[in-house]
Amino acid sequence: MVKIFKPGKVAIVLQGRQAGKKVVVIKQLDEGTKERPYPHAIVAGIERYPRKVTKRMGAKKLAKRSKVKPFIKVVNYSHLFPTRYSVELESLKGTVTSDTFKEPTQREDAKKQVKKLLEDRYTSGKNKWFFQALRVRMLLYRSLTIRLTCCFQF
Repeated sequence: MVKIFKPGKVAIVLQGRQAGKKVVVIKQLDEGTKERPYPHAIVAGIERYPRKVTKRMGAKKLAKRSKVKPFIKVVNYSHLFPTRYSVELESLKGTVTSDTFKEPTQREDAKKQVKKLLEDRYTSGKNKWFFQALRVRMLLYRSLTIRLTCCFQF
């Protein structure tokens, strides 16, 4: 079987609370574990994307709008949609491991480190696509309104 979810690969979550959010695969477990006997991946993603900034904004406002809210999660392969993109975050591999999810304090520390890494990546201007929300909802909304207007024309 071909390995699709390699570390650094960008994917989209399809199910659950973070459905429609972009994630980076940190570690893949094709065979599963004793606790999770299905193929899954440890991922880090963006729960709240940075907001739009313009040239007129001051440094304080720019810093506030450039914040990212991350999440880390163990996700089943069937709930991930792979993309052609990849993000090179070598330092993420050491911050989040399987043991991170056992205690809440370790999880919070890992989230803080992931947040710092993602914000540094965003401010440097690399991987701009990763830091923009998906536009699928807007496309779905447009197609729905077009269908409704076609149905109700007399």
